[in-house]
Amino acid sequence: MKEKLPHILLGLYILEFVVLGVSPYSRDVWVAENTPIVLIVLFLAGMYRNFRFSNTSYLMMSVLIFMHTVGGHYTFELVPFGYVSDLFGFSRNHYDRIAHFSVGFYAYPIAEYLYRKGLTASKGLMAFTGVTAIFTVAAVYEVFEWLYAVSADPAAGIAVLGSQGDIWDAQKDMLSDGLGAVCAAVFFMLRYNFQTPDETGAI
Repeated sequence: MKEKLPHILLGLYILEFVVLGVSPYSRDVWVAENTPIVLIVLFLAGMYRNFRFSNTSYLMMSVLIFMHTVGGHYTFELVPFGYVSDLFGFSRNHYDRIAHFSVGFYAYPIAEYLYRKGLTASKGLMAFTGVTAIFTVAAVYEVFEWLYAVSADPAAGIAVLGSQGDIWDAQKDMLSDGLGAVCAAVFFMLRYNFQTPDETGAI
């Protein structure tokens, strides 16, 4: 079962992608939101033969993949998430913030890669590299979102930004990415203090 988990996750993603590709809220938004996720999946699939991450890493990386695909179907602002907003009294839909937080989970596989490749012996440096990599990706992604918003159809551009009227949305998104990365880095530090991956990294 442990060896099959990446294949199961890939199968579930393909199913989700196909189902949510039917009649999305906006086809332009669907393409824009799904393109980076498809590239991530293709990258991980191509990497699998030469480097297999741990099951923990695949599970953590899959959170963003599944959540982002849902956001691409509805647009992040319109994902049915009202029950959470009502429960906590939020004035906006925070589904996108949670998805951004899950971006930070990629700090774990980044640190794991450094560890298993023996690129540094410092666990602290592994964790720190994961966090800084996520902050960098978060900033670059916000720039691409901005470029898309000013060049695409106005309605699609606003939907992709998902700012919901918040002038500090980009900064808060990057903070969410970073907080997720810090949590993932701490988890890596704790987990790898007590467990050593086998040859496949399947811990």
